[in-house]
Amino acid sequence: MQFSDVLGQNHIKNHLTTSVDAGRIAHAQLFVGPEGSGTLAMALAYAQYILCNNTNGENLGGNDSCNIKFKNFSHPDLHFAFPVTTSDKVKSKPVSKYYLNEWRQLLNQQPYGNLFDWYKLLGVDNKQGLIRVDEAQEIIKSLTLKSYEGGYKIMIIWMAEKMNTQSANKLLKLIEEPPEKTIFILIAEDEEQIIGTIRSRCQLLRFSPLPEEVIAEALVKNYQIVQSEATKIAHQSNGNYNKACDLVYQDSEDIQFEKWFIIWVRSAFKARGNKAAIHDLMAWSEEIAKTGRETQKKFLKFCLNYFRQALLLNYKANELVYLEPKSDNFKIENFAPFVHDANIMEISEELENAIYHIERNGHSKIILTDLSIKLTRLLHKKSQA
Repeated sequence: MQFSDVLGQNHIKNHLTTSVDAGRIAHAQLFVGPEGSGTLAMALAYAQYILCNNTNGENLGGNDSCNIKFKNFSHPDLHFAFPVTTSDKVKSKPVSKYYLNEWRQLLNQQPYGNLFDWYKLLGVDNKQGLIRVDEAQEIIKSLTLKSYEGGYKIMIIWMAEKMNTQSANKLLKLIEEPPEKTIFILIAEDEEQIIGTIRSRCQLLRFSPLPEEVIAEALVKNYQIVQSEATKIAHQSNGNYNKACDLVYQDSEDIQFEKWFIIWVRSAFKARGNKAAIHDLMAWSEEIAKTGRETQKKFLKFCLNYFRQALLLNYKANELVYLEPKSDNFKIENFAPFVHDANIMEISEELENAIYHIERNGHSKIILTDLSIKLTRLLHKKSQA
């Protein structure tokens, strides 16, 4: 992975390459950034820069055979850990080494991908992956061996917030005092879900959402689309290059999510004083509950964002509104007045609670039905302004 292929984040690129050139490499680093900001792509480029003894701020001119190995992410001193679960391929005690072929496929095709993309590739989007204690034991085993090429060993832990407590505690000592020339790069979207004792032992690097012009330029270069269309997609992506790529192919899950959202809010509006409409909400809840938990969580986050965008539009902050509904018969301008100071906090809280309970394996249909009934009440609240 070339640093030039990593979009934006130039100050981070400069910091990382400069620190390597000066021989000041932190043994444990935590890359934190929102989806599509390039944390994983940057970690791959950084690992290549270290392992291949590259210089001058780019992965060229160092060890050529080493750089070739990175084209397939198959360097023997580069190790990965990521959330996994049981599947048709692995029936019990799943760990990352059993899914390395699929992982390398994701890195080659979607280095800006998210958990939803990863589970979809594995065919397990109805389950939630974790980094379990068995994985921690594999990490310890692989890092206690000598490096294959006599230099550094690098462990990239993607979505480190998916480490359960047992796994995190088992790795704590190793992260604090790793073997010589061993580097941990933890990647996360939500650092608060990582236990504090691990966070405190890592050097933290924060990634920002990507600027629209950076995304637009990449879309023109990589997808050969016209500048005006690239600019429009970049605006809709809200700094998320992964989402921008989905929008190019009209393959974004947001298209389906928008259909579900419209059915939901319309049913909620009709349900007040209309007992028959309650059945529509229950049928909706049952349909969403049939999808995987990761899909349910991602959909509820989409809803949370939709309500926030409607609020901004209601209060005339039009320059902050990037959402453009695809449905011809649903206008966010008409919906916006129903999202205001008197209900936005409660709506947000109920959605976040639903995400929390689904993540902890609560009964999805019950959670979604309860959320729907509460939404019926909240959407009919009158603004206090």
